[in-house]
Amino acid sequence: GIDLPVYWGNRNWKPYVNDTLAQMQKDGVKNILSLLTSSYSCYSGCRQYRENIQGGIDKLDDETMRFDKVRVWYNHPDWIEVNKIRIEEALSQFPLEQQGKVHIAFTAHSIPAGMAKASAYEKQLTEASRLVAEAVGIDSYKLVYQSRSGSPRQPWLEPDICDYIETLKEQGIENLIISPIGFISDHMEVLYDLDDEAREA
Repeated sequence: GIDLPVYWGNRNWKPYVNDTLAQMQKDGVKNILSLLTSSYSCYSGCRQYRENIQGGIDKLDDETMRFDKVRVWYNHPDWIEVNKIRIEEALSQFPLEQQGKVHIAFTAHSIPAGMAKASAYEKQLTEASRLVAEAVGIDSYKLVYQSRSGSPRQPWLEPDICDYIETLKEQGIENLIISPIGFISDHMEVLYDLDDEAREA
């Protein structure tokens, strides 16, 4: 309900953060409140974006511009509610007699284990998954990961969703909902890793 101008800036695609900041400076913006579209704390999802914004302001050499950020929102009631609604929509696709036997795999982007140790990423994802599962009323769930990249010699957070699906099969679990709780939109990593790879698995 607050009438404020809204700007959008990306690190890896147009419009780039620096271009957006230059437009904000041109428009006379002095105070910036940034909403980072990752609701979990880690270097690549939060701190790196803050560095990019500050770096962009420094590049403009504008001592009058300053920014703050909205807190991470992994446990915000609205975030939990929207994830609950999505799972309930998926749950309704199962026959009523099978709904009590459905397992939820919450997925998030895997990150290097070293990066995870230096942040609250895993802890926040675990808490968000618990809160959503509790809101839905399902006890059978697990946090797993997807979209691993980088050197195969470097340890990343596991298990991978496709490996986990194989584990569920071995356990005799047949009804599965995959909830990409680490993401806010269906972009390529969600669409390919889940709709293609995980479905094929």
